[in-house]
Amino acid sequence: MLLELFRSLAETHSGFGVFNYLTLRAVLAALTALTIGFAFGPWMIRKLRAMHFGQAVRDCGPKTHLVKDGTPTMGGALMLLAIAVSVLCWADLSNRFVWVTLFVTLGYGAIGWIDDYRKVVHHNPKGMSAREKFAWQSVIGFAAAFYLAIALSVPPGGTLTETIAAWYDARFPLDISTNIHLLIPFFKDVALPFGIIGFTLFTYVVIVGSSNAVNLTDGLDGLATLPTVMVGSALGIFCYVVGRPDFASYLIFPHIPGAGELVIVTAALAGAGLAFLWFNAHPAQVFMGDVGALALGGCLGTVAVICRQELVLAVMGGIFVVETLSVMIQTTYFRYSGGKRIFLMAPLHHHFELKGWKETQVVTRFWIITIILVLIGLSTLKIR
Repeated sequence: MLLELFRSLAETHSGFGVFNYLTLRAVLAALTALTIGFAFGPWMIRKLRAMHFGQAVRDCGPKTHLVKDGTPTMGGALMLLAIAVSVLCWADLSNRFVWVTLFVTLGYGAIGWIDDYRKVVHHNPKGMSAREKFAWQSVIGFAAAFYLAIALSVPPGGTLTETIAAWYDARFPLDISTNIHLLIPFFKDVALPFGIIGFTLFTYVVIVGSSNAVNLTDGLDGLATLPTVMVGSALGIFCYVVGRPDFASYLIFPHIPGAGELVIVTAALAGAGLAFLWFNAHPAQVFMGDVGALALGGCLGTVAVICRQELVLAVMGGIFVVETLSVMIQTTYFRYSGGKRIFLMAPLHHHFELKGWKETQVVTRFWIITIILVLIGLSTLKIR
């Protein structure tokens, strides 16, 4: 909205043309989200306390977590508000990728809100049933995946309508564009051909998987918040590269027209995340809840698909991947071994807590690992 205002003012006052620069708008988006988070964070915490929207701690969890019972949750709603307002102010709202990312982010946020609401109202740590939650995630995930299969196939200068018409005239070929092929990190000429069906299924797995992975990681004060900010910021760099034909050509990446606008989304995510971390750092004054974790994970997955860096997302978000695998391994082994366990408790961060690590040690060490993994992911920009 503000972008359109400044663009109209630039027609008579050339100085306002500076707001057309993506880098400046990204900085302003981060600052806007940061300001909203800092300004409304204390108010939201007081409001959540007054409404008794407190986290119900599981009895089977580490005993050190019992003191957190009643800590306000659903704070992720403020993050989503900050992201949405910031994006609407500074992004080009004619960009299709901005809208599909907001659709997934806010859609998953709505699922998380319902889940959290059931938890706090009924004081039940389980919330929504796994089947119900997964069903709604799948609806949104499949819708976004199929849309992206077409949107990513739009050639430079083309339109979505023209692309769909050309696909229809060609009798619906499965492989409609090289832009939906899977890029293999560290190799410049290696890509796995994906037809539209394969791309849709894979994208669905990435979006839903990343959403649930961040949600599983969000179990300690600040544990998921900073890695989400770091991974999101790194993905913003990839979006900037593939969105510019000169940079994409030089670094041997596919050019995705319009992908650069997602820098605004990732910058807003970073600003909102850092503001939330101010209140979420140990000892946490508020938890983000599923409303934040599901939404942020879905946002990361969607952005990674658009900039064609799904495998790099798995590298940079290695903490999320390992946390998810620990739950899958623990659950499977427990079921088929007659009640035996591999880890003292899953997700993995609880295992280290029961091994004697302090909560702050687990969080800080996981942050350090994420920094290393993000740097490895960023190295794929040049090492190809």
